[in-house]
Amino acid sequence: MLNRYRSIKKHSIVLRHLATLMTMLSLVLPITGWTQEDGLRIYISADMEGVVGAVTAEQLAPGGFEYQRFREFMTEEVKVAIDAGRAAGATEFLVSDSHGNGQNLLIERLPDDVMVIRSWPRPLGMMEGIDETFDGVIFLGYHSSTTNMRGVRAHTMSSATITAIRLNGVEMTEGSINAAIAGHFGVPVIMVSGDDVAVAENQVLIGDIEGAVVKWAKGFHSAQTLTPEAAYEVIRTRTMAAISRIDDFEPYTMKKPIELELSLKHYRPVELLDYLPNVEKVNSHTIRFVAEDMLEISRFLAVVTGYRIDLQP
Repeated sequence: MLNRYRSIKKHSIVLRHLATLMTMLSLVLPITGWTQEDGLRIYISADMEGVVGAVTAEQLAPGGFEYQRFREFMTEEVKVAIDAGRAAGATEFLVSDSHGNGQNLLIERLPDDVMVIRSWPRPLGMMEGIDETFDGVIFLGYHSSTTNMRGVRAHTMSSATITAIRLNGVEMTEGSINAAIAGHFGVPVIMVSGDDVAVAENQVLIGDIEGAVVKWAKGFHSAQTLTPEAAYEVIRTRTMAAISRIDDFEPYTMKKPIELELSLKHYRPVELLDYLPNVEKVNSHTIRFVAEDMLEISRFLAVVTGYRIDLQP
């Protein structure tokens, strides 16, 4: 009888300890579990040519008389997208400063829980940090491609050196290249902002993504533009619409292996790149490179567009 009493008492103590442990776990697990299971992770790649009002280098480069003001507009567009994303159910954001020197965003004005990718070089370029844990991608301030006959500041990666980028025979925008990098990880693009030409071109290539038009191209260096506050409202509305139907979007993917054709403005870079065993010279201005996937394409483009023998340190 005594042994039975001791056994029951021991069993009761174990149950009390187990109950205490379960109570402690219940205070922790709902917090971490909600973020991972119910929240959405959104990647934002922010360029500047497509920012409201931007039309020339005066707004886009550090030496321009309006550059500091337009850094503020760019930062506010990102902040508006983040705020709208939160209102629609997103909980985590990673932002890529993807324009020029990669040091344009006023990071002190962004929410404390947001991380920012800055400066260069980066293996994944304008999409550095993207991986399979993200639920969607937003492009802000994007522009049309170098082969498009319309669009404010139309170019692809470099207006000074590149005349065309084709993947598997398709003329690419920066948006579609970046969408294909995201697609490598199974992540869809859900929204793009910029001028009317950039939005339309990327929607044709990437698919039925939400588009926030903040200005209408009149020429390479001219546009009819919304005011900043009006543009923020368009971005806010389209961001919320995109996240509310995030399950409708499909990743943009390329059939493998992926064939890159890169056309350059000048002869000598093509001549030198042809020395590489995995590069083929197509004509005096174009090379061909075949890659296993978009990660390899991205790294190749990063080297071709960023390497100089006098780089320091």
